[in-house]
Amino acid sequence: MADQEQQKPAPASDAAPAAPAAAPEGAAPEGAAAEGAPKKVARKAKKVVESEGVVHIMATFNNTIVTVADMSGNVVAWGTAGKSGFKGSKKSTPFAATVAAEQAGREAFNLGVRRVHVRVQGPGAGRESAIQALANAGLIVKSIRDVTPIPHNGCRPPKKRRV
Repeated sequence: MADQEQQKPAPASDAAPAAPAAAPEGAAPEGAAAEGAPKKVARKAKKVVESEGVVHIMATFNNTIVTVADMSGNVVAWGTAGKSGFKGSKKSTPFAATVAAEQAGREAFNLGVRRVHVRVQGPGAGRESAIQALANAGLIVKSIRDVTPIPHNGCRPPKKRRV
């Protein structure tokens, strides 16, 4: 073993060895990170969250998105049917909305949110089941509000078909 650890002498050559490039100030020398102490991993700081928040449930025909925010609008936790592992047409089911809302609600509960105001938007199948899942996750639902945008006779309809 000791024989293998000995370094072999460098072959003699006419050219002088190139000087190592100067490292920027404060940077570790080359190879120090690979051999030396393990890399320092930045830990995620725990969020400081109010006990009251707003849950936005966007239920479309294809997916359900649940976002938990504090009262000033900063997102605390979120979940979607796709994030919960559902794909394709299964994302638009009430069960997928339940799983997504339960995951987001549990995550928010662990961060300190206890009371929520629910705002529901869209015509999707997961509207009611997502609200029930939030209550099952331990959150107290204080109010439910439908914020689906409704046009006041918005766009002009297409012209009649002539067959």
